[in-house]
Amino acid sequence: MRPAGSTVRAGLRPVLAARPKLTGRAAVLVIVICAIALTLAYPVREYIADRRQVDQLAAANTRLANEVRHLRARASALNSPAVIEQEARDNLHMCFPSQTCYTVILPTKRQADGSPEPSASPWYGRLWESVRKADGARTQR
Repeated sequence: MRPAGSTVRAGLRPVLAARPKLTGRAAVLVIVICAIALTLAYPVREYIADRRQVDQLAAANTRLANEVRHLRARASALNSPAVIEQEARDNLHMCFPSQTCYTVILPTKRQADGSPEPSASPWYGRLWESVRKADGARTQR
């Protein structure tokens, strides 16, 4: 059925007016989607930051648990008198009164430029040496 007054040739469809690309419904839909995205952006960012922090804390917790396990094993080993005696000999240079202890001083190694490496003597040994050098310089004047 054709409306009165329309002239359409046989075999052709009536020409419709071009529809706009952005309709009112599409514009409202775009605005709603943008509003939802903006509303969710901050909570999602906070969630991701919180997850990252939880992962970091879990890794730190695992590392500290391993360290505690190692220190507990070391503490149980130090309950043995033989281990305590060995530690005293190695670290404190102690020995029994009936023993004669020796300290082996290895020759100093040379660095690439030919100067000797800094000595591994304790701080008080270096301090006393500097006092002796200063006293020797004063008596020679």
